[in-house]
Amino acid sequence: MNTAPTIRELLHEAESKLHNSDSARLDAEILLCNVLDVDRSRLYSAPENIIPLNAVNLYRSLVQERQQGKPIAYLTTTREFWSLEFQVNEHTLVPRPETECLVETVLELVPENAELDIVDLGTGSGAIAIAIASERPQCRITATDICGLALAVAVENACRLTASSIKFVKCDWYAGLRDTFDIIVSNPPYIRNDDAHMQGDGVAHEPGIALCGGADGLDAIRNIISNAARFLNPDGRLIIEHGHDQAQAVRSMFEKFHFTHIQARPDYSGLDRITRGKRQHA
Repeated sequence: MNTAPTIRELLHEAESKLHNSDSARLDAEILLCNVLDVDRSRLYSAPENIIPLNAVNLYRSLVQERQQGKPIAYLTTTREFWSLEFQVNEHTLVPRPETECLVETVLELVPENAELDIVDLGTGSGAIAIAIASERPQCRITATDICGLALAVAVENACRLTASSIKFVKCDWYAGLRDTFDIIVSNPPYIRNDDAHMQGDGVAHEPGIALCGGADGLDAIRNIISNAARFLNPDGRLIIEHGHDQAQAVRSMFEKFHFTHIQARPDYSGLDRITRGKRQHA
């Protein structure tokens, strides 16, 4: 007869199995908290507590999936972004911390109580649109995605996080839009199709359509920049996240399509990650 393990024993077992992860101990703790529905302090305050076998079996199955590279966020079905808890699944990109810089850039351009029209292209889980809505509730926000399954997650997140006024549209970038906007914001796919990172821990399980941007990683960015003027109001702004090594190429595209006031913004690691520009007067 198997003896149920303690919290300490189970964490040690999981940490040893997840040795290929850069955050093996943290991964083990997050998964156990998820199974037991407790916070991490409980793991340290009662390490000798016995874990029921049904919980042990569930935990071990999650650890096995993590060993295979599945992102923690998919295993727990949640990810924190902008201090909000988002539901995520295999149809959505896992929101990254650096994308909060994109939200910050938008907020710098939108005064409190402003009533601007903003569109988030390729919204995925809705993280960007919902974060903006939480800070600028008077703005009229539209969010688009080509994937209906991702859009369903975004709608659910918006309802749960009291951002139900966001208008969601299923379309390929601008294809389904008829309005014009004061701000276009996007975190489009920008990884090269052959980039080795696509086989990295976690990333290989995320939707390729949300990550891969063609041979040079810039296909979606070209589409967004080249068509932006038609969907921007006078003095409207375009704000795009891109790869840390793509800032000059993106700036050149902004210049080619006659944007002014072009600025790059670094992420939290000091790498240029965001580019913004202003629509030139006709």
